[in-house]
Amino acid sequence: MSEPHPSVFPSDADPAVLSSARFGLAAYLGIEFTEATPTYLRARMPVDDRTKQPFGLLHGGASVALAETLGSVASHLVAPERMVVGLEINANHIRAARSGYVHGTVTALHVGSSTHVWDIKIRDDEGRLVCVSRLTVAVLNRPAPPVMV
Repeated sequence: MSEPHPSVFPSDADPAVLSSARFGLAAYLGIEFTEATPTYLRARMPVDDRTKQPFGLLHGGASVALAETLGSVASHLVAPERMVVGLEINANHIRAARSGYVHGTVTALHVGSSTHVWDIKIRDDEGRLVCVSRLTVAVLNRPAPPVMV
């Protein structure tokens, strides 16, 4: 089993800044960053009408959206000058969540020059494991800005 990479995130990463920069799906789902350390990032997502499936349980796709948000932001923090895009994500749904929040923690499994692999664990308010996910991210050169003629 791989050990998480030590100290991959900048020491000045600020959860409030990360949360204020969210948009699109992350903003709609109410994902908020709550903790940033040199070795992991943490965010939470409400279990509410936006994130539940018809039987009142946390939708598996919402868990995957939280996982991909965490991993994508992690890659951006590690390689801010590059463009990062998800290549593959998997998720195992372990336990149902019905209310409160789920809390995701991302740690690095591999931080290379062209790919990153992230481990994401999602837990409920009581700390019980809800979902485990692995995300592989491609790290690309940013496209050149368009030429104005």
